[in-house]
Amino acid sequence: MSQSALTMDVRQPHEHASIIDISGDITAASEDELMEAYNKASSDRIRAIILNFDGLEYMNSGGIGLLVTLLVRANRQHQKILAYGLSDHYRQIFELTRLDDAISIHDGESDALSAAGA
Repeated sequence: MSQSALTMDVRQPHEHASIIDISGDITAASEDELMEAYNKASSDRIRAIILNFDGLEYMNSGGIGLLVTLLVRANRQHQKILAYGLSDHYRQIFELTRLDDAISIHDGESDALSAAGA
């Protein structure tokens, strides 16, 4: 399986929340892109980082591991991680790995922003 180019665009629709729009594949090789996007999305006033998985094509165990690393960084900054746009397949993986206990999953952007308090 060839890897799709990964792009991560950062938006800040609210003063206390940022969204990272993910497009492509997340694997262990995605660490630099994910951490760079997190650094762009994060600041002292940001309380929630929302991951938009609408453009996700593929994620493997290395990608799940990177999300755990991201979660640890966000927790250190007292930030919540939320997600939306996960396919049923990836929702099930989040449930099986219990990642959904730490990253709340929402049906869409407006639901995630509301849950983030934005």
